Amino acid sequence: MNERQGPHVLVKDMSGERFGKLTVLHWAGSTPNRQALWSCACDCGRTAIVRGVQLRTGRTTSCGCVKREQWRLSMTHGQAGPTRRTSLYNRWLLMRRRCGNPTAADFPRYGGRGIRVCAEWDASFESFAAYMGDPPGPGYSIDRIDNDGNYEPGNVRWATAREQRMNQRRMKGAGL
Repeated sequence: MNERQGPHVLVKDMSGERFGKLTVLHWAGSTPNRQALWSCACDCGRTAIVRGVQLRTGRTTSCGCVKREQWRLSMTHGQAGPTRRTSLYNRWLLMRRRCGNPTAADFPRYGGRGIRVCAEWDASFESFAAYMGDPPGPGYSIDRIDNDGNYEPGNVRWATAREQRMNQRRMKGAGL
């Protein structure tokens, strides 16, 4: 059957009924295992196709806007939440890990040779983000201008992979 014909005679018409933030508009067909689908309007203005059983049992009460809002409110400083982190936040975490966690694979090349993250940035992502800002484009990473210096204001920049290679320290015995 299609939505113009309406639900099967054994399916209760839920058009006009309200479930949380959703108002059922019309029958929208059936799933492959014959569960009724309903087109619903959400109070936020979006529409959603929802299985009738989800509506009747209270498992679905919005188009997803409630969950999105809860996630947004749970985000720390707007950069990280329970299910997602921004690229800048991940870079801050990795920078702190390679300088401060002896079990990190790249610790010997950073924290192991004395490179640290300044106390202000180590304690506050917001402070780090205010100084660095977002990368200017894809392919940029954090580069220390003085390779023997710390991650601190005045010694970091956004750099391309080429700029990073030009600025890397020379290894002993590498013939360079």
